[in-house]
Amino acid sequence: MANPISLPLYEKIPRKNTLQKILDIIIFFLLLYFLIYRLLHLKNHGTTWLLAFICESWFTFTWVLVLNMKWNPVIFKTHPNHLLQAAGETDELPSVDIFVTTADPVLEPPIINVNTVLSLLAVDYPAHKLACYVSDDGCSPLTYYSLVEASKFAQLWVPFCKKYDIQVRAPFKYFFNDPVITLSDSTKEFQHERKRMKEEYEELCHKIDVAVQKSMPPCDFIGDFVEFSGVECKNHPTIIKVMWDNKEGLPDGLPHLVYISREKKHKHPHHYKAGSMNALTRVSALMTNAPYILNVDCDMFVNNPKAILHAMCVLLGSKSESEIAFAQFPQVFYDGLKDDPYGNQMVVLQEYMARGIAGFQGPFYGGTGCFHRRKIIYGLSPDNVASVNGKLVEDIFSKIGNSKELTESAIDALEGKTGTPANQSLQSRIEAAYKVADCGYEYGTSWGTKLGWIYGSTTEDMQTGLRIHKRGWRSAYCTPNPPAFLGCAPSGGPTTMTQQKRWATGLLEILLSRNCPIFAFLFEKLQWRQCLAYVWLLTWGLRPVFELCYAALPAYCIIADSHFLPKVQEPALYVPVALFLTYNIYTLSEYLRTGQSVRAWWNNQRMARVTTLTAWLFGFFSVMLKPFGLSETVFEVTQKEQSIDIGGADDEGRFTFNESPIFVPGTTILLVHLTTLVVSLLKLQHPPADHHDMHGSGLGETFYSGWLVLFFLPFFKGLFQKGRHGIPKATIYKSATLAFLFLYWCKRTAMTG
Repeated sequence: MANPISLPLYEKIPRKNTLQKILDIIIFFLLLYFLIYRLLHLKNHGTTWLLAFICESWFTFTWVLVLNMKWNPVIFKTHPNHLLQAAGETDELPSVDIFVTTADPVLEPPIINVNTVLSLLAVDYPAHKLACYVSDDGCSPLTYYSLVEASKFAQLWVPFCKKYDIQVRAPFKYFFNDPVITLSDSTKEFQHERKRMKEEYEELCHKIDVAVQKSMPPCDFIGDFVEFSGVECKNHPTIIKVMWDNKEGLPDGLPHLVYISREKKHKHPHHYKAGSMNALTRVSALMTNAPYILNVDCDMFVNNPKAILHAMCVLLGSKSESEIAFAQFPQVFYDGLKDDPYGNQMVVLQEYMARGIAGFQGPFYGGTGCFHRRKIIYGLSPDNVASVNGKLVEDIFSKIGNSKELTESAIDALEGKTGTPANQSLQSRIEAAYKVADCGYEYGTSWGTKLGWIYGSTTEDMQTGLRIHKRGWRSAYCTPNPPAFLGCAPSGGPTTMTQQKRWATGLLEILLSRNCPIFAFLFEKLQWRQCLAYVWLLTWGLRPVFELCYAALPAYCIIADSHFLPKVQEPALYVPVALFLTYNIYTLSEYLRTGQSVRAWWNNQRMARVTTLTAWLFGFFSVMLKPFGLSETVFEVTQKEQSIDIGGADDEGRFTFNESPIFVPGTTILLVHLTTLVVSLLKLQHPPADHHDMHGSGLGETFYSGWLVLFFLPFFKGLFQKGRHGIPKATIYKSATLAFLFLYWCKRTAMTG
């Protein structure tokens, strides 16, 4: 830094939560008391009681994991003005390489990529310190054409944003708000330029729309587009294009912009997003070699123009060099439907869980909106920060690959020598970059195992972050106001389920692998509380086993006329009643304190059950059947929506379905409990409920069965609707068959028992 740092760049402020801790303890002791009650009365009851005890033991264990995360929340308050004061001249700020990843021009429309890239090019940071790399794993000429046109528009858009200090720098969002501007608010010059920008952006959108409708750009595969002629999505050579080169190194110009589509061949594993990120790491190391890397998904545009400055405050602060590996920004969504009907906006989760995890070793790596130190991606440990000796360099780079240029750039990164020679253009480094982007380059290297993003899971972000934490590094949770990045939330049932299934599958793969956090705690440097936090997340794929069993218990008990909950006459009934009321009041208060509505709370409670018993259940079976060759892990890209106004008024909050078998379990559970409610209300249990002893089903089982029907109310509505809001008939037939078989089994078991 040009000037000594006299003021702190960030503060780590603990947050008080006394009332929450009291409620946490009350819920924990209610759970514990109920388990003791179960254990003491286990001999007097049958298998249902034992199954309930096992499930409730799991729920208690999960609650302990939740308490671990929530009890020490902290807030990282950053001071970008202090950073600028300490940096003095802009040349003192470190360089940043920005990675944008996209894989499918249909599921991830080019206009979304364009807005993300434009917002990144326009951030408040010296342009000659930035390089934006767009990885197109779909090798789409549409994506490349859109970026070519966007780079032309950027030459107008970036100076406009910086001249008038525009806060929202994604043009679609800026012009969507379209406020009425009067002379009292602005000058005639601004009005004129703004009108011009809007016209230019509309022309850009028109060009992209025409290209998308024709499924090809108007280029006839000549000139810069000749390399796209005849390519296949999964079988093509490497394509690297320098779309903008800030040759003069102007701080107020445009950052470098580079398009990359790494080589792919049939029967060569490409490792999905992790493979793309590793290719970007190698290519950027040869072209710009910035000491910091920001990676964002193609739909995460910059919402706070000072986002990079906020991250640098944490990464450049006192002791950060030897402690903090990465700075993670939360995922916040711009297109979230009112009251979060799909339960995927994660507001409460990030407010309480993420801030709590930030209180010990740090937040998980979320896969987007994250700033990494390049040398840590290369495998550097905290113990080696101060002294990068020859043995360490030899150890880390013995398997980096056979590129001499890459080895030299990596050694420079470890030793703190940033950037590349100023007298070389980006174009002059492309030949070496092509070599390291080949699909066969990683064979015989440590990429994906010890270096870069880690392979072996569809949640490569979690596995990579875990590897960093278990080496002893910490991470920081940055939450500036306004939020740094805004992205797309899944806007339908199928999209939400696809995303949740991928998460559950990937997380469970990590838990059952040698990368399990328990091993990292026992044999490496993962802290105990951080280990528990990872266990909480990685067990998402195991939860459907216990929740499905617990959901089946009331149905079985009603059909068999037995019980697994205390009867109304028993004083022990007050325990589950108190637990039910306390937990729901507790969770409701969390939503209200974060500005959410009661309806949003209910939607999230409902979707938590739906997601667990559908998407996560499929994730569990996917992992369990994989060793037998009966399933295959596939990275499914989440559909991104082009419009801010998702679905319109008719669709808002209404659940959508498709023919996917992922909706069969939920429909089956609904049909089972609708049937058992009728059986209970009409007293049709087997054997006939003509006795009044303590062994028949009671109010508790009926209430729980009705509660589950309320959770699956969208499925109930879907039984009677058509189109995307209705459950397909094939799904209903399959579910009805499964429901009949389960109920028949319950009746036969009761008769033979």
